[in-house]
Amino acid sequence: MPKRRLLPLLLLAFAAACADSPLSPQRAADSLTVLPRELSATEQQAIAASNQFAFDLFRSINTRFADSNVFISPLSASIALGMVLNGADGETFDGMVEALRLGATDLSRINAAYRDLIALLLELDSSVDMRIGNAVWYREGYPFHQAFFDTVSHYFDAHVEGLDFANPASVSRINAWVDTATAGKIKKVLDGLDGNLVMVLMNAIYFKGIWRSQFDPDNTRDAPFTLESGGSHTARMMHLERTKVAVATHEGAQAVDLPYGRAAFTMTAILPPQGTDVDAFIATFDQSKWDAIIQGLHHAEVDVYLPKFQMEWEDTLNSDLKAMGMENAFCDGCANFLRMSPVGDQLSISFVKQNTFVNVNEEGTEAAAVTTVGIRETSLPPAIRFDRPFVFVLRERLSGTILFMGKVAVPTVPN
Repeated sequence: MPKRRLLPLLLLAFAAACADSPLSPQRAADSLTVLPRELSATEQQAIAASNQFAFDLFRSINTRFADSNVFISPLSASIALGMVLNGADGETFDGMVEALRLGATDLSRINAAYRDLIALLLELDSSVDMRIGNAVWYREGYPFHQAFFDTVSHYFDAHVEGLDFANPASVSRINAWVDTATAGKIKKVLDGLDGNLVMVLMNAIYFKGIWRSQFDPDNTRDAPFTLESGGSHTARMMHLERTKVAVATHEGAQAVDLPYGRAAFTMTAILPPQGTDVDAFIATFDQSKWDAIIQGLHHAEVDVYLPKFQMEWEDTLNSDLKAMGMENAFCDGCANFLRMSPVGDQLSISFVKQNTFVNVNEEGTEAAAVTTVGIRETSLPPAIRFDRPFVFVLRERLSGTILFMGKVAVPTVPN
């Protein structure tokens, strides 16, 4: 699947701006307004750290995709690397903690925070289809510590299975797990298993939510979408007519917050200031700017124009993660995974790859992401019209967890 088969960009990370946004007034009676329990101090710290990881990863990846669609899940990447973290030691552990922006938190607390947040997201809103799955596939006969497998099984509910990596059927087995975990939206992430691979760790996230205020398909029209180059693209523009929704403006940027289900999960679409390139906007898109947008949300009756779009995206995140502090984990002869294997000083990360899918239409949003880590043996106006490139964020509003972030450079839909 080529890198450029992208359309918008969403970011899914286990992040947070813990301020509540207003709820859609429609169907308010069944809206979720509080979390089922208070977040612990450790969970709040982990969410804040992962939020920083989300923004930093998003900005880094976007620099490699100028004028192109991007769609990533920081949450998926964070969970997959969180499993790997349990096998790291020494400078490798420290570098991964730095890259994940986890600070000096004790590993047992990090694991507990992942476990509890995953449980919270899965149980929060039964009207939204939210799935998170983890798996560890290892080469049969290779020496790994059972304690590592026990830890990822306990805290991440990971499926652990030994395979004959030389057998092509093993690739089919792994891809079948991906297909099932993403409800068929991502069918394949691996074409084969290199001879030096000894372990593959995976996280899969699937989300399907129905808008609380659905767009009427009869109001969807072809409309011009101005590209950064100045050219024009014909988009299928959806339209919510004079609907009371949560909107915000900040330093010229306009935002609208569109809820799903019982309004715990929302999509926040952000239009950069007029005259500001979307990539320049993303370069400064950080926690403080996000907080200001969320805190500024208020109800207003507006027309909302949002293009339909669908995309598939994939890329290897090695360079981004190295730049964020975990270069040691990729270094042959330098990496230390002795808590994963008795020969862990001979292991390193071969690749961290992400495959994603998103479809935004009149009914709602369907999104999926798979992060694969390979371990190798070394040797507000009356109308807000999103008719030019923009950013959007899919989040769980009550905990502040960012699920996806995206940039729509060219909104396209299947024929």
